Formats: sequence, C-alpha cells, structure tokens
Amino acid sequence: MTNKLLDALVGHWDSRGTTVDDAVEISGTDAYEWLAGGHFLVHRVDVRMGGEKVEAIEMIGPYDPDSRSWPMRAFDSSGNYGTMRATVDDDGVWTFAGETERATLRIARDGGAMSAVWERTEDGTTWSHWMDMAFTKSA
Repeated sequence: MTNKLLDALVGHWDSRGTTVDDAVEISGTDAYEWLAGGHFLVHRVDVRMGGEKVEAIEMIGPYDPDSRSWPMRAFDSSGNYGTMRATVDDDGVWTFAGETERATLRIARDGGAMSAVWERTEDGTTWSHWMDMAFTKSA
C-alpha cells in the first residue's frame, strides 16, 4: 500500500452531519490536498457545529508499512490536538482510530460522496455512536 490510496480523499467536500445524543447540526467544508512532495495529505476542516465555528488542520501520512497504516496528527481552533491512525480494508472502507474517537468512512464508487460514522469511548472498550457525517464533492 502507498500514499496513492489517499487520492480517493483529495478534493473539496461539502460536509453535513448530526450528533446522535443532542442532535447538533454540523455543516461546512472539508478539503484534502497533497503537500508538495506527496508524502503528507493535508486535511482542512471548516464547519459549524450548532452555533460554534470549528476549524482544524490535519496531516495524514506517510504510509507506515510496519503498522500498515497512515499516522494522522490534528490541531483545532480551540487549541486541541490529537493523533489517530488511518487504515483501509480490501473493500475500500477506511477507519480513522485514536484512543477515544474513531470513524468508519465509506467512499462512493464514483468518488463523488462519502459517509462517516463517528464513535467515542471513555474507557477504551465500550464505544458509543457519536455522529453521522455525509460529504459531497464540490465542483
């Protein structure tokens, strides 16, 4: 596997979603683009969660053959930061997993849409459905 698999994410996306427990609506944009050199995919998030504006930047990569994953490092406008790992299975289903959050991302066959189910854990064992997101590729 190589960084080329991340090409499926590249582009500008209109983002919409809802949190499960309190039905907070989420809308905005996500953008994925390669940093010069092709080793890191840069992911920028600009959304509103209810009345709150959330901006984040994430660096994905490079591919680590030992763990068969891509490291992910994220930083947001509230001063939070975290790490996750991205994996993809043989069916093209992506998993972004950290210690307390994880997402399962499915990309449409035509590449024009994605959907993600996010979960959270407090004990590292029991996962709770947190939010559902849908992404449509912008022109």
